[in-house]
Amino acid sequence: MPYVESIKVFLRVVELGSITAGGRDLRLTPAVASNRIKELEKRLGVRLFNRTTRKLGPTEAGRLFYDHARQVIEALDEAEAVVAGFAGTPRGAVRVSAPLGIGRRVIAPMVPEFNATFPDVQVQLRLSDRKIDMLEDRLDLAFFLGELQDSTLKLRKIASCPRVLVASPAYLDGHGTPKDPQDLLDNHNCLLLRFPRSPEYFWTLQAGENPIKLDVTGRFDADDGDVLTDWALAGHGIANKPRFDVETHLATGALREVLPDTPPMPSTFACLYPHRKLQDPKVRLFIDFVVERARALFPG
Repeated sequence: MPYVESIKVFLRVVELGSITAGGRDLRLTPAVASNRIKELEKRLGVRLFNRTTRKLGPTEAGRLFYDHARQVIEALDEAEAVVAGFAGTPRGAVRVSAPLGIGRRVIAPMVPEFNATFPDVQVQLRLSDRKIDMLEDRLDLAFFLGELQDSTLKLRKIASCPRVLVASPAYLDGHGTPKDPQDLLDNHNCLLLRFPRSPEYFWTLQAGENPIKLDVTGRFDADDGDVLTDWALAGHGIANKPRFDVETHLATGALREVLPDTPPMPSTFACLYPHRKLQDPKVRLFIDFVVERARALFPG
């Protein structure tokens, strides 16, 4: 279906803002993606993009075509998913995102096992600690670790993940061990996970019925949780981490837990998906597959 494939290329080029990015997302070379756009423009008899040396944007005709074409492709994807359910053999791609840490340690190891069970399903896993846009990134589902936010998406909770404050023995020897939460504000360098629209500008610690919300500060911040772990191991400060992420370092003594009587509030591990995606057998199968195994890793 060359025409349908050309439409899919057009949609991704509009959404990602460049032919190179749109083609790469669909595993096409820039030359092939460019040819698909030219073929589509020739068929429609209109110019779909305004091109300059620095910017690519849809023309008025391109914007109108995008709105209608996206609905057509979404309807076609749903129709194929329903038919696949009758056939009893799920096939096609599942586009998945997850935070770096839980993606590397929990989700990624499950992908080969899932593929061995369902060889006609291709899992396309994208890892990032940044906030994602499911529509823009055309994701089927997104795993996340954090606080639940209001959303128009459907949510399935998987587990509650304990968090800990950690620092290296060298850091604690040089700066002292915090005696209470206020000590974090007054005397310590907090290592922060921050990026545009990041929710973690505060650390919330458990303290009975009244959690303590701290406006922590620090000299270092990053948008990759593993970088914070590396900084903590190197003795640069105190990090707020999911326990599963640093269990090995706690066991070896490379990191020590700080303020164990007032640990951070646990994070919710869950997945989000558009309501219509649950009609797709391969998406439903992958969610069920991950949930079953992840709950065994995070009992309770």
